[in-house]
Amino acid sequence: MIKVGIIGAGRIGRVHAESLYYHVKTAQITAVSDPAMAPDMKEWLAERNIEAFAGYNEIINDPRIDAVMVCSPTKTHTEIAIAAIKAGKHVFCEKPISADISEIKAVMSELEKTPVLFQVGFNRRYDHNFKAVREAVAAGRIGEPHIVKITSRDPNPPSLDYVKVSGGLFLDMAIHDFDMARFLTGSEVEEVFACGAVLVDPEIGKAGDIDTAVTTLKFASGALAVIDNSRRAEYGYDQRAEVFGSKGLVSISNDTPSSAVISGKDGVTGEKPLYFFLERYMNSFTDEVTDFINAIEKGTPPAVLAYDGLQAVLIAKAAGKSLNENRPVKLSEIGV
Repeated sequence: MIKVGIIGAGRIGRVHAESLYYHVKTAQITAVSDPAMAPDMKEWLAERNIEAFAGYNEIINDPRIDAVMVCSPTKTHTEIAIAAIKAGKHVFCEKPISADISEIKAVMSELEKTPVLFQVGFNRRYDHNFKAVREAVAAGRIGEPHIVKITSRDPNPPSLDYVKVSGGLFLDMAIHDFDMARFLTGSEVEEVFACGAVLVDPEIGKAGDIDTAVTTLKFASGALAVIDNSRRAEYGYDQRAEVFGSKGLVSISNDTPSSAVISGKDGVTGEKPLYFFLERYMNSFTDEVTDFINAIEKGTPPAVLAYDGLQAVLIAKAAGKSLNENRPVKLSEIGV
């Protein structure tokens, strides 16, 4: 039985706690820490005899705990991750590892000194639709990838308080799509060109961010990708992708409550996409933590490494630089 401590009991910490408790039979949550833990979370833990702490050091220093899940605010990720690694704990860290490239490299340097495992929380790799695209590409069913298109649009923008600390659209939102582009093609990104605008909420612009973006990527393989992001899609959570290759095309549509289509004299209608990311991706969250626990049990590398976390942040940084300087930016310019 793998004993787990969760650091951070906000929305994503609660998601991972429920996934582990209800679905991963080979793991046991020993403790959860958060200095501002909500009363309902404290009650949830107490009902299940799971210890609750304010500070994370109680978890890091607990000899019973084998693995730590870092679900705290981004600015605390590297400090906690490094402390856990030094304590000999396996680490699952939510994305991004850090907004600072040097901090990510410090984590990677610490990992080189120890056999502990480290997984980054890019849950969309575990989604049934995106996995099907990757499997089709990896099996050669569409030949060599030429063009990738990814659409990622939220139903509503986050709060302004969140926007001010999120690191911006590229680091907070599009980072999933940057990782997905690498995942789907199996190739590394070499150059980024991004343009953006404030079309959803002027207050987001006043906070120094954008809410709408189109980013193009050039891969080492020669393939190209186009990613479009918006903070608001009135019809729901819009998550689509396609990979066009030398022998064909693979594409995925949105998940909907049902596949029913009604045809009548006034037109043809179907269901809207699932509205929120927890509805759309809940199974993928369960699958990623299951994979993390399985990797610990088997002693095999996790599917999403610190290197993958670094590459996604490098792309996000390049996108930000491209937006500010209105030019293509090579990844080799970032983090040097």
